[in-house]
Amino acid sequence: MPELSPDGPVLGARCALDNASFGPFTKVGEDSRVQNAHFGAYSYCDRLCDIANAEIGKFANIAAMVRIGATDHPLDRASLHHFMYRQDYYWDGVDPWPEHWQRREARRARIGHDTWIGHAAMVKPGVVLGDGAVVASGAVVTKDVAPYAIVAGVPAKVIRLRLPEDLAQRMIALAWWDWDHETLRERIGDFRTLPVAAFLEKYER
Repeated sequence: MPELSPDGPVLGARCALDNASFGPFTKVGEDSRVQNAHFGAYSYCDRLCDIANAEIGKFANIAAMVRIGATDHPLDRASLHHFMYRQDYYWDGVDPWPEHWQRREARRARIGHDTWIGHAAMVKPGVVLGDGAVVASGAVVTKDVAPYAIVAGVPAKVIRLRLPEDLAQRMIALAWWDWDHETLRERIGDFRTLPVAAFLEKYER
């Protein structure tokens, strides 16, 4: 019996969800928080993740303790403290600051299809991680990452390409992540055994 469901996410214990949506065959690991975010089909995160204001593509692999869309404090005001926008923690009758929340929610991180974000990595707000990209464990991604690039470090920098540019562009054009569930099942043997070039040659039309 498959562990995951076509009807929506499998949620680990003590997950906290707020304005989160999910495609089929998705999973959120225990003690994770997902806020103002969407998970595309087949994507998952492991335990202790914190994901906010993010669009997660299909088949994203998010390891434990990853943070995506980490919130910023206002650097251009007299104070950094959240009493300015969490005023209800401290006082009654203080007007809210909706512009702060609107700015924060608008800076969405976008994670491409078939990506892998390693253990304890961080992706900052507004960053775009291209299809097929890999983020090494512990990296802090502050700038956009090209498709099929592998980045590492603080701040993250490209260390090599996962695929040569020509193969990467062909994979993006193939867009196997849009294949239906039964097609994926039929072709799983080729995913396992064929090198990328041979896979492309077999399925490009």
